[in-house]
Amino acid sequence: MRYAPAILLGRVARTVARWRKPGGGSAVPGLVVNTIAPGFLASTLNSFPQGLVIVTGSSGKSTTTKMLVAALRAHGSTVFTNQSTANISQGLTSALLEQVSLSGRIAGDIAVLEMDEGHGALISGDLEPRVVVLTNVMVDQIDRFHDSDMVAAMLAKIARRATGVVVVNADDLHLARLGASIAPPVQVSSYGVTGQVLDANPRGLGYTLTSPTRLDAADGILLTAVDGRDATVAIDGIEHPVRLPARGTHYAVDAVTALAAARAALGARFDPATAAAAISEIPPVFGRGEVVTVRGTTVEFVLVQNPASFQLNVDSLAPGTEQILVAVGSDVRDPSYLWPADTSGLGHVLIASGSKAHDIALQLIYDGVAVDRIEPDLGRALDDFLALPEPTHGVKTIIFSADSMRRTRAHLGLATNEADPS
Repeated sequence: MRYAPAILLGRVARTVARWRKPGGGSAVPGLVVNTIAPGFLASTLNSFPQGLVIVTGSSGKSTTTKMLVAALRAHGSTVFTNQSTANISQGLTSALLEQVSLSGRIAGDIAVLEMDEGHGALISGDLEPRVVVLTNVMVDQIDRFHDSDMVAAMLAKIARRATGVVVVNADDLHLARLGASIAPPVQVSSYGVTGQVLDANPRGLGYTLTSPTRLDAADGILLTAVDGRDATVAIDGIEHPVRLPARGTHYAVDAVTALAAARAALGARFDPATAAAAISEIPPVFGRGEVVTVRGTTVEFVLVQNPASFQLNVDSLAPGTEQILVAVGSDVRDPSYLWPADTSGLGHVLIASGSKAHDIALQLIYDGVAVDRIEPDLGRALDDFLALPEPTHGVKTIIFSADSMRRTRAHLGLATNEADPS
């Protein structure tokens, strides 16, 4: 019961934060608890009977985590997890406060947590994860992660806390090297794509360094084919169909990551067909290929978080998409950050918006994309975009950075984070 006072104070802080800002304040209670009871987070996370699974890396964490949770639950496990907007230390603690008892324990078999690589490295010394899942190393958030070797070192620090299995992306050279450095008794489980899948993505899969060799089918779980939202995954020589939550090879790689993680977490209980079927049922993860109906029209949301995800999403956009709004906000502090992405595949953008409207418009124009209008006022841009007649082909598509995503959802009266039921 030593954490009971901190838990109670955290819940008071949560109530006050939500009263002052409905749907917001998710980090405040966690900050309060972490300040007065710094051991609470690690103690609670280490207490699950079947252990802790950490999912981390530059990109793909949210989708992989949701897929993995679905696979574990399909096998009968009771899973505690965090929403993708709570993947730093105070957010993780806030997520725990939703369900923790005054004794500092949560009812459940296993915890699966998406974890920011930087914050994960800071708190990993107190954690004892049974499984650590590593997605990739990409150029990401240059104000925080200015160097890919720095990110790889952070992931290595988290991976070395694993007590059972480290799951690595064999196509990412940083992670392949990291996996080779893991010593017994901890095991390494690998996943990857076939040469044919990689060849179908001539720009690559967004990794800072791509391994020159492909994983052998006998050594891990392989993505063998992708066609829009349909993928095929080979597990122990048997191919299984998987329906993806959104288009693109990057989402198929997330599915393979989740399958490899589920096998590592479940051991002999793992059934490939059950896991693949569960993954096939999940909806898109908050803004990532999410399709919503708003003001009587259908809109697809496409979240871009770094140059690699920008490129991958542009390349996987539905053919013939004719109504596109691109909104980049204050989270992109240096507009040149996104310039490595070739946006020419967009062809025609109706509106460039957000606080960096002129900057993203400049990039689009340099890439040969026709931009009809530059409108920094995102609310006005959204209203005008949605008021347009329905497109002849496809659906209205909004491509946005994280800041513009939050502002878009707030303006349209949609949930602004995954914990917000509104």
